[in-house]
Amino acid sequence: MNDKRIVIVGGGPAGIMAAIAAGTKSSNVILFEKNSSLGKKLLMTGKGRCNLTNACDLESFLQRFSKNGQFLRDSFKIMFNGQLVKFFEDRGLKMKVERQKRVFPVTDRACSVLRILENELKKNKVKIVTDSDIKSVLVKDGCVSEVFSKNDMAFKCDSLILATGGVSYKNTGSNGEGIRIAEELGHKIVPLRAGLVPLIVKQKYIKSLEGLSLKNIRLIFTAGKKKIISDVGEMIFTKNGVSGPLVLTLSSSIVDFLKDGADVVCSVDLKPALSKEQLSKRFLKDVSEHPKKSIKGILKDYLPQRLICTFLDLLKIPHEEKISNINKKVREDLLNMFKNFSFDIERGESVDLGMITQGGVSLKDVSPKTLGSRIVKGLYFAGEMLDIDADTGGFNLQAAFSTGFLAGVSAAL
Repeated sequence: MNDKRIVIVGGGPAGIMAAIAAGTKSSNVILFEKNSSLGKKLLMTGKGRCNLTNACDLESFLQRFSKNGQFLRDSFKIMFNGQLVKFFEDRGLKMKVERQKRVFPVTDRACSVLRILENELKKNKVKIVTDSDIKSVLVKDGCVSEVFSKNDMAFKCDSLILATGGVSYKNTGSNGEGIRIAEELGHKIVPLRAGLVPLIVKQKYIKSLEGLSLKNIRLIFTAGKKKIISDVGEMIFTKNGVSGPLVLTLSSSIVDFLKDGADVVCSVDLKPALSKEQLSKRFLKDVSEHPKKSIKGILKDYLPQRLICTFLDLLKIPHEEKISNINKKVREDLLNMFKNFSFDIERGESVDLGMITQGGVSLKDVSPKTLGSRIVKGLYFAGEMLDIDADTGGFNLQAAFSTGFLAGVSAAL
């Protein structure tokens, strides 16, 4: 144990893990958090359940990053998904693996994860300073020397770890101050933009579907000659658009299409397991067996109630019309909507509503082996501040914990 003075700014998963790791080596670790408590954004992850990591193998894991995933190999060498799960289970919090290999605590509560982390900070005697913003950093002879808070308090340091996150979800305290400080210290910043963001739809009828979740569907996004086809999965309608895992995962590419001036159409295949011919055969069988049923009554075995109403309204079919009165063309139009329910994408939501921030401190200025700055000695970066981002499913949170751990160990040595 040494007495190296280590300051960590940011009380999210990356900053907390950095403080824990540093606290195993140094007896003089201070963690600053601008909110009144730690882990505010962590408590929101996985819809409050905390999708801690993903159980897939390393190569599959790295492929889920939009770019720059290879930079994380050194971080994952010392803390990957197995080590992270063991970290929590050794401290009494069991984990479980769900669909798409997403890992959650068995409690289904993010506060259980935060409690373990806070206990570990206490055990390692990390000093925690809340309600404290950092204003500037003093560099002497190319090395970090002091950190100044916005209430003009000064803290000397031998090492400084910036883990303040990006600019998404500003109500959690992510306002980009760490990015600003990094830029002032000479680091190149890759422009910030929203990642994993809901999409806004032009058609107004989307409002009537707000809150409706669709499972086992596929999305096809078309922009001129370009086309992106999703895996089979889930989506949800919002008050003015669409969200959910399938949408969020592809949102960055869709926003890029829109920025290039393309018109983007989203088509939903509600029955990806069935061909149009199979669907038609099944539908005609139901029609022949129940000729006196209403069209609405027949469709209840195929679609959610609100989607039935939307389809019938769009096709101008009376809801109580008997199925036997529906002609072949109308039936064809209806079945086409099963396989190709389309609407126009207007734009992506603002960066405030993005789950993550894309861009950040350029990786050219950071050593992947230590996460130390190549410009300022004693300065380290962790988490979402770095120009690294991935799909939903636990990948971003694992990257935060892993980079935090490596930065903490490196800063304390």
